[in-house]
Amino acid sequence: MACFTTLYSGSSGNCAFLEEDGRFVLVDMGKSARATTRALAQLGAQAKQLCGILVTHEHSDHVAGLAVFLKHNPVPVYATSATLHALAQRGYVPPNTNLIPVDRCGEIDVGGFAVQSFSTSHDAADCCGFRVSTPQGKTLAIATDLGFVSDEVLANLYMADVVALESNYDFHMLMQGPYPYYLKKRIASENGHLCNDECAATLVKLMTAGCKKFALCHISQENNAPALALQSVQAAVLQSGTVVAPDVIVQTARRHEVSPVFPF
Repeated sequence: MACFTTLYSGSSGNCAFLEEDGRFVLVDMGKSARATTRALAQLGAQAKQLCGILVTHEHSDHVAGLAVFLKHNPVPVYATSATLHALAQRGYVPPNTNLIPVDRCGEIDVGGFAVQSFSTSHDAADCCGFRVSTPQGKTLAIATDLGFVSDEVLANLYMADVVALESNYDFHMLMQGPYPYYLKKRIASENGHLCNDECAATLVKLMTAGCKKFALCHISQENNAPALALQSVQAAVLQSGTVVAPDVIVQTARRHEVSPVFPF
């Protein structure tokens, strides 16, 4: 059996965890090595079981803990070539780190996990999401920073056993909130973040296709609330007339702590 959760999720830091048979991979590490190690300990996971770290992009809330963690736990780092270059150039990884590109060229083996990347629209060097198959054939699709859901993103989310998708902001909270105009414009742009409504509409499509487990990630503390993100999904389901299977689960990822684990 595979397990998925987030160790923490939000603008203050993001890290996702996928485990099967005692081995695991991480997606991003946006808080300190100490905070990450403490969260792993809560799950009974040790660094020696870590096969590699997948990095979506070089923004600090996704990579801030990498340098210190890798000094003590030298595992490979996987990202697109442009992201790897940015990580090395900005000192987010130690000089001797094994940097392995995943440039939309099919699957790559990460300690038995089959990983492929896909493009996401975000203002970074080359932001991506990941579709990861476990050794037993279970699939996670994760996309946590994107301004809109492209056809490529949607295709990679379809038929995953667990989908982790950004639900960053409520449009009205963002527009009426304290952020300066330029930042509101950036967040709401096609290279910014995903709003509740588009996330919810995407989940309805995926539910119709048979997906059953969803984690709503990167929820803004200032421009959203977990209850609002869930209400958007409920409203989209009602509006579409979709009949939701009784075993469908939608949960919001927690900002500063480990979220409930999805076994699958």
